[in-house]
Amino acid sequence: MGFSYNDLKKILFMFSPETAHKIAEYFINGAEFVPGLYDKISKECVINDPILEQTIFDKPYINPVGIGGGFDKNATMIEGLKALGFGFLEYGTFTPMPQKGNEKPRLFRLIEEESIQNAMGFNNDGADKIEGRLIKAYPNTIPLWANIGKNKITINETAIHDYIKLVNQFNKFCDAFVINISSPNTPNLRALQEVGFVSELFDALSKLSKKPLILKIAPDLNYDDAIKISTTAVNNGASGIIISNTSVDYSLSKSPNLKNFGGLSGKVIAEKSRQIFKVVADELYGKTTLIACGGIDSPEEVYKRIKMGASLVQIYTGFIFQGPTICRDINLGLKALLRLDGFSHISQAIGIDVKK
Repeated sequence: MGFSYNDLKKILFMFSPETAHKIAEYFINGAEFVPGLYDKISKECVINDPILEQTIFDKPYINPVGIGGGFDKNATMIEGLKALGFGFLEYGTFTPMPQKGNEKPRLFRLIEEESIQNAMGFNNDGADKIEGRLIKAYPNTIPLWANIGKNKITINETAIHDYIKLVNQFNKFCDAFVINISSPNTPNLRALQEVGFVSELFDALSKLSKKPLILKIAPDLNYDDAIKISTTAVNNGASGIIISNTSVDYSLSKSPNLKNFGGLSGKVIAEKSRQIFKVVADELYGKTTLIACGGIDSPEEVYKRIKMGASLVQIYTGFIFQGPTICRDINLGLKALLRLDGFSHISQAIGIDVKK
């Protein structure tokens, strides 16, 4: 009898979530030191098929599935995650100065709901250390996105300077910037999700950035605000919108392990993320690149978001619950769904369900 990921998951889930993440990081990176292992993993997990290939932001994406921000905060797992078949990777969120993040425990499993609650607080090694890693990792054979945020001690009135510093420093080390003003775990950060600041921020960054700028929004915005903020970002230089970050709508979960702080991700936010994605897509599809995130863990869910207007998708919590073959499994399933509907290329399916 083979040893499955479900067996491994039972062992990993005996540890605290942060410790389990460190163990996973160790194994993902450790494969580098076994000659030929990355190649073997790639042959198993990387799906190469023209039906899934796209050119976005003037870069080739071999498939639409990326790892979302927060999984590889410090850009330590790039080669291992690439071998697991992702079409693009997002490192961060990181900040100009290193910071420890919030007090532990700050990461919780809602196992029966295949969801996570996190209150990490942008814990990261800081821009300088992460730049040192990207000097070796960039450019890469797949696109790398830098997810950037402000330090906790930076007040909102001067927050723009943190984003300016990071764009200037990482212009040479990414294929796109993800602007994170929607995490619920840095005090007052979500207050920056307003038209005035978004306009000022993207106007300033678009003059400095040599790479596309992408805004990531929260699923808890009311629909009018989501449309206004996203439209403002696009009108001031954003090339894409990620919908969405984690949710603080705790009514979504019935888990006994639910806390009254931190952001929810995974299956519990799938419907909420899907709904706000639809609202934004109905307004902005065709005017910008839309990226879906939140509760995505299957080919069927990916296909729904693609038909709703997503050119790319991101996963995080599904990776934790389904394991290292999730990207392969999604891409194989997505190919089958596209062909079942008579499509010869993913572009033919993107946006077919958008309100005309």
